[in-house]
Amino acid sequence: MSDASLPNGSLPSGGANPQSVSLTEPDARTKKRNAAEKRFRAYGIAAIGAGLFFLVVLLFAIVSNGMGAFQQTFINVPVYLDPAKLDKKGERNIDDIKKVSTFGYNPLIQKAVFDAVQEAGIETPLEKTKDMKALISASAAAQIRDMVIENPDLIGETIDVRILAASRVDGYLKGRVKREDVARDKNIDAEHLDLVDGLQQAGVVEKTFNLDFILGADASESRAEQAGIGVAMIGSFFMMMVVLFLALPIGVAASIYLEEFAPKNRITDLIEVNISNLAAVPSIVFGILGLAVFIQFVHLPQSAPLVGGLVLTLMTLPTIIISTRASLKAVPPSIRDAALGVGASKMQSVFHHVLPLAAPGILTGTIIGLAQALGETAPLLLIGMVGYIATNAPDGIASGLLDPNSAMPAQIYEWAKRADPAYYERAWGGIIILLVFLVSMNTLAVLLRRRFERRW
Repeated sequence: MSDASLPNGSLPSGGANPQSVSLTEPDARTKKRNAAEKRFRAYGIAAIGAGLFFLVVLLFAIVSNGMGAFQQTFINVPVYLDPAKLDKKGERNIDDIKKVSTFGYNPLIQKAVFDAVQEAGIETPLEKTKDMKALISASAAAQIRDMVIENPDLIGETIDVRILAASRVDGYLKGRVKREDVARDKNIDAEHLDLVDGLQQAGVVEKTFNLDFILGADASESRAEQAGIGVAMIGSFFMMMVVLFLALPIGVAASIYLEEFAPKNRITDLIEVNISNLAAVPSIVFGILGLAVFIQFVHLPQSAPLVGGLVLTLMTLPTIIISTRASLKAVPPSIRDAALGVGASKMQSVFHHVLPLAAPGILTGTIIGLAQALGETAPLLLIGMVGYIATNAPDGIASGLLDPNSAMPAQIYEWAKRADPAYYERAWGGIIILLVFLVSMNTLAVLLRRRFERRW
């Protein structure tokens, strides 16, 4: 029978069937419910599409603004190391050579660039060697001075060197500096840009991959072209080591005790509530705590990665404890009962059976907590890691922990607030490197979870 008589929910009298509804055709209420489900699916697809769209826009903005930091403009010129300026006594006494400051090397570099202009046959109204100063980075003189101090026998010879071009020259070749903008720029003018075009065609000026941005150190505000994030990466590494060696054992031990051994009473309930609340505390509060306790009370060195690691440990502990407890809860009670049933003690059942099964979740929570700590900036503001220019890499473990340094997010923040547009470009480049680290750590968490995951 394919049809049923359901007028107003009751059978008609006398066998009449004025309103017949087919069982194979959806009624109005079913159609309305199906339409609502379709709209909900459409809303979900639209939400996912919007999220993916904004993610693509964000990634495009980061890559397009930051890729320029991985390229740098260099000037290749032969520089004559004039003994009359670098070693006036002619005795090759290293003490006398060190007395010559970078101001003594600047004229030699400027003359080398001017000679390259003349040799390339570039016509220019700039007829003095000192007019070349706008093309050369302020770090070039220090670079050659270090070479001479390391090997004084170079004095009197002509050496081929690759020096950094000024940030305005680099910005011009990257499209960051426009010709219509140089009229208001005191550092460079249109004549210098004409020289750059000619020297680039002659092969004297070239734009190549900038490895020093990844491995180098920060620089002063007047030498943006020399700045790198390498030393800040080392600072972040030492901070993460402190967080790993402190937060992991403390967090796992606290979780095991609270979940497996602690009695269920008001005290443990209060501890659990406070742990959950600490996970929601703004990170800058932990920075204030670190400033008050570790620097002002314990008198640890300011801007040290050890202090940054201790602050980030306090911030990461709630995350590790919550994720570890969730992993322990996910282990079926039958595992514990079976271990106890064959004669294992409570501790043996936990450490020999429960903990290995919860290890994937514990590792995942730990790595996610470390990734969160790696990207934190606010706590580092309070302990002074943005007020220090990290120009030298540490020479050992003790130096890496106790000497002033910076961290990747703090370095990015510092670059973003500087006036030179080249630092703004480097801030985007630093974000790319930071994202690579974060994605790598989250990928490692997934791989470790799959590697150590066990079935019961």
